[in-house]
Amino acid sequence: MELETLLQRPESQRDNQWEQDFLTQFSGTNVHVDGDQAKVGPDGWPYLFVRTGADATEPAHKVVQWLAGRGIGLAVNAHKMIPDYIFPYGMLWNFVETGRFLHPEPKTRTAGEVSYTNGVITGPPSEKYLPPYVRDTIREFLRAQGFTTPRVLVVSSKDFDEVDLVLSVNSLAGLERKEHQAFADRVAWFLPLHYTLVLGDEAGLPPFSPL
Repeated sequence: MELETLLQRPESQRDNQWEQDFLTQFSGTNVHVDGDQAKVGPDGWPYLFVRTGADATEPAHKVVQWLAGRGIGLAVNAHKMIPDYIFPYGMLWNFVETGRFLHPEPKTRTAGEVSYTNGVITGPPSEKYLPPYVRDTIREFLRAQGFTTPRVLVVSSKDFDEVDLVLSVNSLAGLERKEHQAFADRVAWFLPLHYTLVLGDEAGLPPFSPL
């Protein structure tokens, strides 16, 4: 189904299949960039606004690559009452690295307490899992919040079926426990949707590494 046909479908009829079809079509289409600077969205994050249509000449995949190196999200047809699609930053760099915006069949993980037992695999994030330019972007965000030496650890089940990126709360001095969930939600904007972010205490875990 062509992109413009998909975008004519009412919001009430845009299900998971619509999203998959849209993402497939969008990666190969052209867009028109509205302005030369990112704009702050209602959620407080920076987005580049683009429009689709017959007059669009900029390949969408090139725009995505450009944004991935700058920590900026993407809003499609934000001139409408409801934008057709909002890409958080994590979706964009995931596309650059893997060729897809969404991971197939992501597992549902709910917010809550996490504990680890013997048998898990731990280590620093690989460059494939968290590319250097993404680390730079997240570090810049954390520094702006006053956290200058963030530390991380990757914790995985033996079959790699579940992988957590653990951000040390010990390296986030001053962040109160009641603020953990809201803070984790903000950091998650920088990560692909299938990633699981945990704010964890370093006590009892292997050594963390600098982000």
